[in-house]
Amino acid sequence: MKRVCLSLSQYRNYSAPAERSIPAAKQKYVPTTGTYPKGFLAGSAHAGVKASNTKYDDVALIISEKPCPATAIFTRNLFKAAPVTVSRDLLEQRRSEGFRGVVVNSGCANAVTGIEGRQNAQAMSTAADACSGAAAECVPQTIVMSTGVIGQQLPIDKITNAIPKAYAALGSNHQHWMNAAQAICTTDTFPKLISRTFTLPSHPQTTYSIAGMTKGAGMIHPNMATLLAIVCTDAAIHPDSMQTILREAANTTFNSISVDGDTSTNDTVAFFANAAATPEGVQPLAYPEMYSKNGRLKKKDLRPAPSTDPDHIAFQAALTDLMRDLAKLIVRDGEGATKFVTIRVRSDKNIMVAKRAAVSIATSSLVKTALYGKDANWGRILCAIGYAPMLMDSPEIPMRSNPIGFEPGNTSVSFLPTDGSEELRLLVRGEPEKVDEARAKQILEAEDLEILVNLDDRPGRMGDEDQREAVFWTCDFSHEYVTINGDYRT
Repeated sequence: MKRVCLSLSQYRNYSAPAERSIPAAKQKYVPTTGTYPKGFLAGSAHAGVKASNTKYDDVALIISEKPCPATAIFTRNLFKAAPVTVSRDLLEQRRSEGFRGVVVNSGCANAVTGIEGRQNAQAMSTAADACSGAAAECVPQTIVMSTGVIGQQLPIDKITNAIPKAYAALGSNHQHWMNAAQAICTTDTFPKLISRTFTLPSHPQTTYSIAGMTKGAGMIHPNMATLLAIVCTDAAIHPDSMQTILREAANTTFNSISVDGDTSTNDTVAFFANAAATPEGVQPLAYPEMYSKNGRLKKKDLRPAPSTDPDHIAFQAALTDLMRDLAKLIVRDGEGATKFVTIRVRSDKNIMVAKRAAVSIATSSLVKTALYGKDANWGRILCAIGYAPMLMDSPEIPMRSNPIGFEPGNTSVSFLPTDGSEELRLLVRGEPEKVDEARAKQILEAEDLEILVNLDDRPGRMGDEDQREAVFWTCDFSHEYVTINGDYRT
């Protein structure tokens, strides 16, 4: 009897409710109002991509009223889905110029679907273009995203019939954007939408807007992207700088989260800038001329010179802040997750050493299950650090250069409570502390937790001003994660 009660109490406590009602604990993350970029419209419609979905919108459109620069970053998974390859090709053919927007379906990933899958992705783009009156002979102006089950063909007729309905439902108010954000969800328990305003130093009297929506709860892990996301701004950005600006923001946001260590086949983050709020005479934001890292003018060596332009710095900060908060929402809605975990790793060596250690901790199943069980088993954190690439040499992951000189005896680990109280030291310079288990359990009862690791906490060190710090966000592993993914296709 006890076992039956336990299994009932654990049944889908955290997964998306069948009626798409937002769990009470997640409602605080859903905005009730917003300020959205001028000249962009959002809409959605029901196609019934998944047979079990008989009434909820599962096709979304985000459209710019005039063609604009666009870019995207995509998954590095070698089995790239059809919408990824089609969108990548469109961006290359158009050189990031003249885009109208993006069309998205949920319920089917259109991944590992061969020639037919690619044709279906192209059909989605063409159908969206037709709604906006684009010439049929032109290179399509709409990029494509899909999310859902891998290895199944899209019910393309249902989707292309729904796209005009989504176009007819386009609008600029908060509810239009919220409807689109809801339509791209799969196992998400709440729609993820953020909008902000910002100004630029050269003309502070002009108020710009930036908005982003994202989806994802499982199969979340770098490298880029780690989900589906769409970001739009009414500021002006030069097409040649769009990719660099987006990639720079992604490195410390969407490429710094993990739910389960699985990099999806479909991950895409798209970025549009239509200049609708930009005053006449204001030049588009742009990086300085490219320079060669090695003095040779090979294309792969060319990199943007670091920008010192105050407007560029201000916009980069606004974009990065928005993308960081979107990325955190993904982790907070991780499948079955009960905890939001921030991992900070400091190192004297370089930022990649710190990030490799942070990623290793974030993806350790033993660390994540201990956090779910509120068990301060800090030995699992050390174990994960000890086998991190770049720290440990092995036949499976050989060092490409000389060992970095990592010294376990200089490592310190602490839990940082979210209530602002004193940190709980677990390991200091390689020596275990006498841990107050009652306080440790109290800290782990909270929804939010921070783990601080210093890989170079040498005796005599004065502060951490010379150290590099990597920040990574993850969640715990619960019984519910297994339940959700055990019957995902049904």
